[in-house]
Amino acid sequence: MVERTLIIIKPDAVQRHLAGQIISRFEQKGLKVVAAKFLHISKETAEKHYAVHKDKPFFAGVVKYLSSAPVWVMVLQAEDVIKMTRKMMGATFGYDAEPGTIRGDMGCSRGYNLVHGSDSPESADYEIPLYFKPEEITNYDFADEKWLYGKND
Repeated sequence: MVERTLIIIKPDAVQRHLAGQIISRFEQKGLKVVAAKFLHISKETAEKHYAVHKDKPFFAGVVKYLSSAPVWVMVLQAEDVIKMTRKMMGATFGYDAEPGTIRGDMGCSRGYNLVHGSDSPESADYEIPLYFKPEEITNYDFADEKWLYGKND
C-alpha cells in the first residue's frame, strides 16, 4: 500500500552539514519526495509534534532541541515507506545504531538523533498537517517507477 511519512532532518544534522547526504539516501532508495521545506520549527509546533510525550521527563528537552535551529521537513511517499525509512534511520541514537543506517553512520550522540520519521500511518496522519497544507503536497510519477518498484503492468 502506498503511504506517506513525515521526515525531519533535525537541527544537529543541519548544523553538521548532513542534510544533503540524508536526503540523498532516501532518494537513492527510490522514495519519492512529495513535499519539502526548510524552516525553524516554533516551540508551539514542537510541543504539538511531541504531544504524545507531554507527561514524560524528556518532553521539555526534545521540544527545545527540535525548535533550537532550522530543519528540513519532508513528506516521502512509497509502498511501505514508514517501515523502510525506520530501517534506514536505525536505532534512536547513533551510539546504538547499526552501521549502514543513517544514525549508525553519521551519529554518535546519546541525546541528538539527526532525523525523525513517523512511526506509524496514524502518526504520519497527525504529523504531516503540522507542517504542510494539502496543496503543498505534490503528486507525480517517476519515469522509472516500473523498474524501481518492480511493476510490470
